[in-house]
Amino acid sequence: MWLALGAFAIGTEGFMIAGLLPALARDLNVGLPAAGHLVTAFSLAYAIGAPVMAVLTAGLERRRLLAVAMAGFCIANLLAALAPGYAGLLAARLLLALSAATFMPAASGYAAAMGGPERRGRALSMVTNGLTSAIIAGVPLGVLVGEGFGWRATFLSVAGLAMISLFGILARLPNQAPGVIASLGERVALAKRIDVLAVLSTTVLTVAGTFTVYTYLGVFLADVAGIGSRGLALVLLGFGLASAAGARLGGIMVDQWGATQTVIVGGGLTVLAYLILSLGAALAPAHSMLALLPAILLWGLASWGLMTAQQARLVALAPSLASLSLSLNSSAIYLGSATGAAIGALVVTNGGVGRLGWVAAGFGVAALLAVQASGRAASHRA
Repeated sequence: MWLALGAFAIGTEGFMIAGLLPALARDLNVGLPAAGHLVTAFSLAYAIGAPVMAVLTAGLERRRLLAVAMAGFCIANLLAALAPGYAGLLAARLLLALSAATFMPAASGYAAAMGGPERRGRALSMVTNGLTSAIIAGVPLGVLVGEGFGWRATFLSVAGLAMISLFGILARLPNQAPGVIASLGERVALAKRIDVLAVLSTTVLTVAGTFTVYTYLGVFLADVAGIGSRGLALVLLGFGLASAAGARLGGIMVDQWGATQTVIVGGGLTVLAYLILSLGAALAPAHSMLALLPAILLWGLASWGLMTAQQARLVALAPSLASLSLSLNSSAIYLGSATGAAIGALVVTNGGVGRLGWVAAGFGVAALLAVQASGRAASHRA
């Protein structure tokens, strides 16, 4: 429960900033693209920091590591809330990323070892459910708190959640010796495998498409449909519910259809959702939500189901190195989010908010092509 609460706090902070970008830009006196770079910086720091921090902290007792990481996350949120300007907030976001990149893999490893072989799946799902719950409830609530009390209040709220998680970790969790952690060289060697690299490329491209739109979703909906903060919170709630359903449905489809087929179907539906978003943006504001809302729900459902299948594909490629390949997939996810946020910033800079969906669709088509490439790579390796 305490690890799930920590994951909830991390997920809320990581995703809620998309709904706060307009307020952040106004208050810090920067443009929307500069505000979007707060997402890019966080994602890059996470992508690079996760494998590096895993190696640097490999020998530390696990409960102590979790406590230090969550304490750092709490402090970073306080620094973000008190940041005097853009540079201070950017520095706080970098510390947030490194703390989160240390906590999340360690929490999953701790839960898996604590649950034992017979309860490993349920223990891991508790941590994952913390992130899913953040998308469903934490992000919309964060947007509402930001709208009612200012964006700084959202960071204070997340700091409070992190503090409760920290107290629970210290008071309730037993000590756990460090396990065997792969070296940085072993991680690089696995990432160099052509078949693994092809699957990771699909992850990067898929998430890049998602964050091209998601980072600027509040700006997009305000521009094309006149949706304010309260309406955005409801849309984000719908997106979160669809994402949770997609993650569950993706697991079922993997068992019935296979992982690669699930990725193809999910990727195709995600591209369709982006195209509907783009066409809906061309409608009059009074009618645009009739197209935009179903597209957003389909987007959440398909994209999260696809990511579940991506994990299954990586495990199938190297079953004995599953924990290592999944950690690389986490880095690929954040590399993709950094790429999408950066590309989205370029689109917004050039006055093309309504074109975000077209750019995301391009990433989606590239991801489908990467699936084909991964199939050829797997055949070549075999």
